[in-house]
Amino acid sequence: LFDLDGTLTDSEPGIVNSVRYALRSFGMEAEPATLRSFIGPPLYDSFRGTMGMSDADAKRAVDTYRVYFRDKGIFENAPYPGVPEMLEALRAAGRRLIVATSKPEVFAKRIAEHFGFAGALGGRIRRDRKERSSKIDVIRYAMRERGITPSSAVMVGDRKYDITGAREAGLADIGVLYGYGSREELVEAGATRLAASVA
Repeated sequence: LFDLDGTLTDSEPGIVNSVRYALRSFGMEAEPATLRSFIGPPLYDSFRGTMGMSDADAKRAVDTYRVYFRDKGIFENAPYPGVPEMLEALRAAGRRLIVATSKPEVFAKRIAEHFGFAGALGGRIRRDRKERSSKIDVIRYAMRERGITPSSAVMVGDRKYDITGAREAGLADIGVLYGYGSREELVEAGATRLAASVA
């Protein structure tokens, strides 16, 4: 199971621009570090927790974010060097590959198709249908839908949510250091393996 943003693709420009677009619709601005903090957690949680929005405003902010993201932000993005080759090598070795992301499935599929690695993923992109899915919800959904047992899978991601989600689901984990989380964040979350690069 692979996280998408910060693990397979460097999506910071599109996400940050989409968040900025949503915030400006409320007459709000945010510092670069705050904007970057939106990469990883569910959007609703970030608009509520980071920006202090009400439930209704956070939902409206998510909708506004997606207006920009749907046509522009989605492609302000690029796979990390070596990712398509890594996925193809894993697929050729007989591994089942699944993207476990809080991003809506339609966006995840478009990204994989646009950057040419949808074939290696076999189209198996899964997420929970709930708007406010935590990573553990997403992982459990993928496991249930694909008949995955904890001992047969590993979760690969760049943020603490990926590591804690893996631990809660009983999966092995790999934290990647080239994404948006720090070594300290991943270690504190309990990461058992760390990868400095795609290779």
